[in-house]
Amino acid sequence: MKIPPHAKKVFSGVIFDTYQWQQEMFDGSMATFEMLKRPHTLQVIPTFEGKIVIAIEEQPNRPLQPTLISGRQEPGEEPLAGIKRELLEEAGFESGDWELYSRESFTGKIEWDAITFIARDCKKVAEQQLEPGEKISLRFVTFDEFIDIVLSDDFWGKNFAYQVMKLKLGGELDGLKQKLLG
Repeated sequence: MKIPPHAKKVFSGVIFDTYQWQQEMFDGSMATFEMLKRPHTLQVIPTFEGKIVIAIEEQPNRPLQPTLISGRQEPGEEPLAGIKRELLEEAGFESGDWELYSRESFTGKIEWDAITFIARDCKKVAEQQLEPGEKISLRFVTFDEFIDIVLSDDFWGKNFAYQVMKLKLGGELDGLKQKLLG
């Protein structure tokens, strides 16, 4: 669900903004509806020298967990430009071979997408430049190890894990492997 154009922003937060609007109900009465909006999450599945790169990340409010390299889309930034920035900052990598893998809109009371890219044949071009609230180490894994990590209880990114589980249950993991590693 998208926030209607006539909604009014009633609160601006660091990550979340709150919008409200009057909505006609089925009986003709009016009610105040409310939704949150936040920047989209950008994430990437990078490959490097025939391996898939997983981030092992810790933040002040989260324990050490495996996840995809990811971050928030900045205002006015195109998703691909944003994830290229995140990959460079969090891994020191660049790639010339990008593909949009998925774009998921969350349902319910938050306007927010998770946009996932594949970056093949990454090259190390810089050192990590992490934010003060990030500790990230990189782990280079095989495809089978990648699937095991994504489907583990520890993985941060349950929506992506759900996509992978659907592929596994449908016998379609080979298609993901081909997209990632050729």
